[in-house]
Amino acid sequence: MKKLLSLIAIAAFGLTTAFAQTPATAPAKAKVVAKKEVKTTTAPVKAGVKQEAKKVETKTTTTAAKVKADGTPDMRFKENKTKAVTKVAGPTKKDGTADMRYKANKEAAKKN
Repeated sequence: MKKLLSLIAIAAFGLTTAFAQTPATAPAKAKVVAKKEVKTTTAPVKAGVKQEAKKVETKTTTTAAKVKADGTPDMRFKENKTKAVTKVAGPTKKDGTADMRYKANKEAAKKN
């Protein structure tokens, strides 16, 4: 009887501690971004004076090779995968990589 009561007491203690955890805090409220309206006004144009339109040119440079932030080519893109295939100067291993036991491959690696 004492064993049964002690098991019930241990189980009750275990259950109460499992449910007595502190509740998760509510997620932080998203920052409210206030949009400001910008009013632009143009000065009245005098008669006979041409108004020059200013063009803002944005130049975007798109390179054929897409690179990661560290400058290495990003191999997720097809054009970088095709550029990665290089001809090996000397003998190769079964997987197609250069076998560095040979002098010709060592010299080619030094040049790159």
